[in-house]
Amino acid sequence: MSPILVTDLPALAPTLPPRARLMGVDLGTKTIGLALSDVERRIASPLETIRRVKFTPDAARLAEIARSFEVAALVIGLPLNMDGSEGPKVQSTRAFVRNLAPILALPVVYWDERLSTVAVTRTLLDADASRARRAELVDKMAAAYILQGALDRLARLTAGPDEDDRG
Repeated sequence: MSPILVTDLPALAPTLPPRARLMGVDLGTKTIGLALSDVERRIASPLETIRRVKFTPDAARLAEIARSFEVAALVIGLPLNMDGSEGPKVQSTRAFVRNLAPILALPVVYWDERLSTVAVTRTLLDADASRARRAELVDKMAAAYILQGALDRLARLTAGPDEDDRG
């Protein structure tokens, strides 16, 4: 199978079929948080947390979900260091995406995920969620946070000049 196309949102936008969903992915060492856009690509919703076992079954589950929801592209959180540099976690994420190519040939957009887990955890704390509930929700909510950022950017890219000028 061909290698996964890693692209950016401006290049991806014109290639997306109408009503095709995007999937957000928060790739952790123990779990993979997944989120899904609506068909109009306006709202990201937390979907599922995959407990990581080994690459092959993890990737197969991700691919199964992507196919079942007719996902057109993946938005994968890129865990940059706070100074913007790339460390071992970024290398691990890029390796996961490279290894995913034979299993799921979809375009991939990397999205800066710095502070996504912090923002989600703060929201859950504000909602007075228990520690167990936070652990259950944080990964898929972080994926939704990542995906929503990309959806908001995509909306700005595809907005007409009149809509862009309003604010």
